[in-house]
Amino acid sequence: MLQAAPLTEGWVLRHEGGLLPATVPGCVHTDLLAAEVIPDPFLGRNEAEVAWVGRRDWTYETELRAASAQEQTDLVFDGLDTVAEVSLDGQLLGRVRNMHRSYRFDVTGLNGRLSVRFTSAYAEAEAVRGKLGERPAAYAEPYQYVRKMACSFGWDWGPTLVTAGIWRPVRLEHWSTARIAHVRPLVTVEQGTGRVELAVDVERTRVEAPLTVEATVGGVRARADIEGASGVVRLEVPDAELWWPRGYGEQPLHDVELTLLHGQDVLDVWRRRIGFRTVELDQRPDAHGTGFTLVVNGERLFARGVNWIPDDVFPSRVTRERYRERLRQAADAGVDLVRVWGGGIYESEDFYDACDELGLLVWQDFPFACAAYPEEQPLRGEVEAEARENVVRLMPHPSLVLWNGNNENLWGFRDWGWEPPLAGDSWGEGYYLGLLPRVVAESDPTRPYTAGSPWSGSWERHPNDPAHGTHHSWEVWNREDYAEYRANVPRFVAEFGWQAPPTYATLRRALPGEELAADSPGMLHHQKADDGNGKLRRGLERHFAFPEGDFDRWHYLTQLNQARAVAAGIEYWRSHWPVCAGAVVWQLNDCWPVTSWAAIDGDGREKPLYHELRRLYADRLLTVQQRDGRLVLAVVNQAGRAWAGEVTLRRMSVEGGVIGTTDVGFTAGPRAVTVVPVPRELEPVGTKEFLVADAWGSSRAWGSPRAWGSPRASEAERGGEAERGGRLRALHFPAPDRDIPYPRPEFDVALVPGGITVTARTLVRDLLLQADRLDPDARADRGLVTLLPGEQVTFGVSGWKTPEAAAARAALYCVEPTP
Repeated sequence: MLQAAPLTEGWVLRHEGGLLPATVPGCVHTDLLAAEVIPDPFLGRNEAEVAWVGRRDWTYETELRAASAQEQTDLVFDGLDTVAEVSLDGQLLGRVRNMHRSYRFDVTGLNGRLSVRFTSAYAEAEAVRGKLGERPAAYAEPYQYVRKMACSFGWDWGPTLVTAGIWRPVRLEHWSTARIAHVRPLVTVEQGTGRVELAVDVERTRVEAPLTVEATVGGVRARADIEGASGVVRLEVPDAELWWPRGYGEQPLHDVELTLLHGQDVLDVWRRRIGFRTVELDQRPDAHGTGFTLVVNGERLFARGVNWIPDDVFPSRVTRERYRERLRQAADAGVDLVRVWGGGIYESEDFYDACDELGLLVWQDFPFACAAYPEEQPLRGEVEAEARENVVRLMPHPSLVLWNGNNENLWGFRDWGWEPPLAGDSWGEGYYLGLLPRVVAESDPTRPYTAGSPWSGSWERHPNDPAHGTHHSWEVWNREDYAEYRANVPRFVAEFGWQAPPTYATLRRALPGEELAADSPGMLHHQKADDGNGKLRRGLERHFAFPEGDFDRWHYLTQLNQARAVAAGIEYWRSHWPVCAGAVVWQLNDCWPVTSWAAIDGDGREKPLYHELRRLYADRLLTVQQRDGRLVLAVVNQAGRAWAGEVTLRRMSVEGGVIGTTDVGFTAGPRAVTVVPVPRELEPVGTKEFLVADAWGSSRAWGSPRAWGSPRASEAERGGEAERGGRLRALHFPAPDRDIPYPRPEFDVALVPGGITVTARTLVRDLLLQADRLDPDARADRGLVTLLPGEQVTFGVSGWKTPEAAAARAALYCVEPTP
């Protein structure tokens, strides 16, 4: 039987004529960091001090002992980053030039010094550019000329740390007679019967040996003969339980085992987990344009999504546990779709396993982003090889529901001035509209493919037309206020977002000893967006007086503005379901400590946006919107049961007085939105008034208005509160904060077991506990909350070692009157 032996011990890295201990899997930067040759590039401005690493060639070495009683021994690399020669005692085994592929070399009977010599990715990219010609891109770095994680060359949220190394596991495989080379699982379900078709390719040492394969799944067993180098085995599972995205049902997973046999001898075994489900992408034209709606098991979804970037600029450091923690954070925020963005990588099995178990749908970009990519050799062959390998590798995962050809390249060709300098040269269109859809159709016909994001479906329309297909909304943030999200109703918003700095404790760790200011040297270095601080300021000044010279207020207000901006978009788009069928926030996570669009910062701490997503992505949501010149309350119900209840509307003054009130009944059907008009006499007027809408379930079992701010199980469970008689709230302030004559906020603070209770004596808008100011390890269970006079909220706090009342008050921030 095939025997696999990890080859992870005894590696060294050649440096300055000497040898350093090396960790495999790993990379040059992490090995140099461990050896204290370089400073931590995530701290201060050290990134610039280690730029030399990416310009050098590097060599990894170890002793190889491949002797075995088996007929063949293969040296298998699951990932090499990126351009390398692999040799044994000076004898070349092969050359590689693609981070996104695995490699296998026959080393039968060989022993000696194994060497993997990496060429600088810059040198390779510049050589390919010299051969194929210049291609335009969004950034100056030459990432489009080499099949490497593009964002390792830097991005508008990421550092430029171009590394090299054996970034995924390496092993020796000893085998005889034959081994399983590839298994392509097609998993479908029809009328309750699950069908599994396993197309098997084998590699042989004995051409004449008769081979069979035996497969099992769900208690069903089947056999088939291998003819030559391939075969197919089919199984049917009656009454198959369906796999559902989170919030729609359970996620049953089934073990599939495929055994390669020579007579009674077991030669090799392939094991995976699968789930039975159907997926379609409804792109039919309608009265509003061209839709883009995911349909899973016949259920049409509003996708509550986040964009995912590599969780570390050095991906080899991302462990199974870290993947699970980050994806659990996403699930706990109500997310049901994760888009793996095209400037990153095909993630490891650990990522997709976690998504399978958590019920997170995966939209997978092929790794092309924000550039014109040459289609000539040597790149074209590499692109096809990586696509075929990764499509087959990821096929077993039921969470994977969509393949996408690229990020913003079709849009870039049309709008970013690429066409004239290209002058007819190839730029990637042949990949996105030819090669990649062909690979998906041939290998994985069970999943839909789309050519790019954004993409309107045809060159007859603008690629980023919001009425057709996917849309990226970046005029907002770059040039416009977030109120402009309400200018149209996109069919599917695949990217939108707003920047904010990371949490305070993350900044303190990343910028040790620095006197923090919005424009201090370290803060500017950890702001990678073009005119990022200028956009933060202009975006803030539309709503608040800019807090000159007050870092703590700037920090709070920019984080608040980020949460408000994203809320404006999601509330509006969800209120327009089913015309709009999804919102995918840019972005969930960061790869280092940086001011960015992320909800979770580079140290894994949640920003206020994260907690706001828990409200915005809950099954049930209230939002006040303008429709046809008047205010309405949109009651959004994404739960599988109808939501019937009562909404209390109150027109209030900022001093706390009630100007008018009424109760209105409502019913929102399953997966539906209902609109409740706000009576004209309750619409707030001027700068001193606002509207409060409190929706109730079947009874007011949660007590009096004074207790409405009381602790709840979790924001993600708010839909259930309405059924149990709990309350959901929406607020509408018609004027920007800078024009509202807020009273000076007054509130009482008390320490309680496991948390901090705040009782408002005035209107307290957008109260926030920055728990990491209490202790770097402290976490709060909620984010921004607005309290009316007399209301109370308890912030649950974990990880706070020495609770003190004075520290609690100092860590609380809220909106204050304009000076």
